[in-house]
Amino acid sequence: KSIHESLAVERERVKQAWAGPDLRQSTSDQLATLCTTLSEVNLSSRFKMVLVFSVLCTFTHLLVWYFFFSETANMKYRASVSSTNDLASNAQVSGRRTVLPAHSTDNSHIGILSILYNNIGKDLSRVSMPVALNEPLSLLQRVSEELEYSELLDIANNTDDPFERMVYVAVFSISGYAWASWRNRYKPFNPVLGETYENVREDHGFHYIAEQVSHHPPVSACHAESDNFSFWQDQRWKNKFWGKSVEIVSSGMVNVTLPNYGDHYEWNKAVTCIHNVFSQQRSLEHYGDVVIRNLNNDECTCKITFVKSRYWGDDSHKNEVQGTVLDRAGRVLHRFGGSWHEGIFCDTLPNPQCLWKPNPQPDDYFDYYGFSQYAREVNDLTPDIKDKLPPTDTRFRPDQRLLEKGKVEEADKRKDEIEEKQRERRKAMTKRGEEHVPRFFV
Repeated sequence: KSIHESLAVERERVKQAWAGPDLRQSTSDQLATLCTTLSEVNLSSRFKMVLVFSVLCTFTHLLVWYFFFSETANMKYRASVSSTNDLASNAQVSGRRTVLPAHSTDNSHIGILSILYNNIGKDLSRVSMPVALNEPLSLLQRVSEELEYSELLDIANNTDDPFERMVYVAVFSISGYAWASWRNRYKPFNPVLGETYENVREDHGFHYIAEQVSHHPPVSACHAESDNFSFWQDQRWKNKFWGKSVEIVSSGMVNVTLPNYGDHYEWNKAVTCIHNVFSQQRSLEHYGDVVIRNLNNDECTCKITFVKSRYWGDDSHKNEVQGTVLDRAGRVLHRFGGSWHEGIFCDTLPNPQCLWKPNPQPDDYFDYYGFSQYAREVNDLTPDIKDKLPPTDTRFRPDQRLLEKGKVEEADKRKDEIEEKQRERRKAMTKRGEEHVPRFFV
């Protein structure tokens, strides 16, 4: 090939790389692609230098264009999120509580360093923690918070276009991470084996039930029913300590069915990481790829990328999420993105708009474990349900209830008693050759 032909070919390859479905992948990945491309060119050193210079010029031009495009899209996203009205809280209308019995506990005196240092590389679900590190909710209740924005599934079940329907399912999957922006100081209680949680939300139109079906490894199963969807998952969480951070990895899959169209969607979860665990200035982020598939129809798939935070850059790219809906041939039909703590915007719909934004936090959220209004309601034990719940329900757990009331020392004592009873029960069952049989799940 002549030098001119080679230049033309490589320029075109670079342009295609930046115009294709992976347009918004990181700049470092694009540079790696470019370097690989150049290394494959078989030319003399002098001609290769000319080629490198020319392609880099083309790349620089495209890079400037890309950042202009990104900034324009970012401005459009922020304008859409700002103009979207907040949803009015129905707490006052429904009579649900708006505050907890006591303020959150101070855990700044707890030596997290010594606890984690002695358990480097271990599964932290097996490590007993002081109760002051907990929030007064169990993991079963925390998972139920993923349904706070279930109206997105209601919309999906009434959207005829399968590609738009996938967009709404994808945005729902992102909305389940919004709690993390304010909840980095405490951890939920680990459920004991056989512990359950039931939540009937007439205002959202669903009935949720969860159970701890295994202790080692810890497995939490849940199921929710609505006229517009079914939602279930069995999550196996594994926690790992890596020096200054803790990773929470889930190996279970989330499932949603939409009865109007016979769709069955399935997806994995992103990795959750807590940074600066020794400091009171902890931060929490999600990263990794989430792939959504319709198991009953391969007409489209969706890929969502939770972008890992950079050491540089401003807050405009904090907690960034990017997603695409693709058809069978791999063509991108919809793009959406934003931040999992601020909102998600889709500019490929007939009416480009912000599809979701989190409900506004109460002004006193810091005083109550960072809880949203929805989170404040999930452990409320009202007289109308007290006699209807099984004794295994999380709301009857004494250590968790004592912590919610601010009685930390009593809660710590009861937590130790509950964990010791669980160990004794497990030993007795092992001795008899018995295995635990879940009550509501198989």
